[in-house]
Amino acid sequence: MPKAFISGCAGAALSPEERSFLRQEDPWGLILFKRNIVDRDQVLALTRSFRECVGRENAPVLIDQEGGRVQRMAPPHWRAYPAAAAIETALEPSRAEAAAQLIARLIAYDLAEVGITIDCAPVLDVAGEGMHSAIGNRSFSSRPERVAAMGRAVAEGLIEGGVAPVIKHMPGHGRARADSHHELPVVDAPRSELANDFAPFAALKDLPMAMSAHLLYTAIDATRPATASPIVVAEIMRGEIGFDGLIMSDDLSMKALAGSFEERAAAVIKAGLDIVLHCNGDPEEGRAVASATPMLSGAALRRAKAAEAAIKAPQPFDVARGEQELAAIMAELALA
Repeated sequence: MPKAFISGCAGAALSPEERSFLRQEDPWGLILFKRNIVDRDQVLALTRSFRECVGRENAPVLIDQEGGRVQRMAPPHWRAYPAAAAIETALEPSRAEAAAQLIARLIAYDLAEVGITIDCAPVLDVAGEGMHSAIGNRSFSSRPERVAAMGRAVAEGLIEGGVAPVIKHMPGHGRARADSHHELPVVDAPRSELANDFAPFAALKDLPMAMSAHLLYTAIDATRPATASPIVVAEIMRGEIGFDGLIMSDDLSMKALAGSFEERAAAVIKAGLDIVLHCNGDPEEGRAVASATPMLSGAALRRAKAAEAAIKAPQPFDVARGEQELAAIMAELALA
């Protein structure tokens, strides 16, 4: 069985050291960033080499491909896609949902073509007053019902294209006024108000995977960030939201978390999350994470297998027509 972590890598091809690490530690998946992306042939070679190292032909490969400023695969080799908020604010609701689904279907085509099987999207964070720009226009709306509807459209487009979605950042990052890449955001809202943030995740609780948020909800657990909080995981993510899919942490390298990388990984697993995510490809950090991460077993293994089973063959799709429709959408957004 693979270990309960997702690894990054440093560059466009796996180094001998990385190949040895992957063979020895057998992470469940690999996540890619802009530093790992050159062109189609290179990305396909990278995903194949990862799977060769771990000896699993269907081992998950992940990426954050949302559109807007979070687009790891970008022009000139791939299409540019609009940010979430741009679609929702410029188009009437049914048109916005159709556009979001089409864009996700095109994204899925791009990813599946190079062996990427999981997209860390859609963002289900509800835009809150004073929300930090780290989320910003990555959020569809300040209205939970619109976030849920648009998130559902994105998820369906990805699934149609043979790519599994990851809803994020559970249980909601929209009230954060700090960037969790650099510090721990603290949310002091009363629990009764947080139901607004949880609602989109509850509406999409049938989806296979979610990513946790690195922020502190003082009304729920005043001492531990959600990622490392058994209270938030059990009472909110698994309880109030009712999510029984696989939950991965956000990146352990983010400065919202404290302690050694062994301690961070152990805290995530102890809190009840299924998978630890380490993104930056730093070999020393990666070895520390791997050393503190167990083999997948029990409920976590069941959820991981269900997540892999959600990656199905793409449905028929006319890419040329999809590109024409995308051009029309982009024209509408430019005129809005």
